[in-house]
Amino acid sequence: QVQVVESGGGFVQSGGSLSLSCAASGSTSSTYTMGWFRQVPGKEREFVANINWSRGTPHYADSVKGRFTISRDNAKNTVYLQMNSLKPEDTAVYYCNRYTSTRDDYWGQGTQVTVSS
Repeated sequence: QVQVVESGGGFVQSGGSLSLSCAASGSTSSTYTMGWFRQVPGKEREFVANINWSRGTPHYADSVKGRFTISRDNAKNTVYLQMNSLKPEDTAVYYCNRYTSTRDDYWGQGTQVTVSS
């Protein structure tokens, strides 16, 4: 069974930086993308960034372009999100997502990111 486990996050002042990591375990050969979504109470979960697992091509939401960087380590089945120039509106629970070639979604438990103004 595939598990997706996040780490990182926390509290930072506006303009600061945080990093997240997410490791997938189990059968991961069918990974198509891995990435990050975020959610605040009362709102839908929104896409932040993902990376094509074989090509390494990143995609970003417009709201984080130029500030966030996603990267991967295929050997470790791990994806990273470096978040710079953080804003209060980046405050959310961040969820790691693994999407497979068979169109299955796997989600982590979520990690809180809080940016104070």
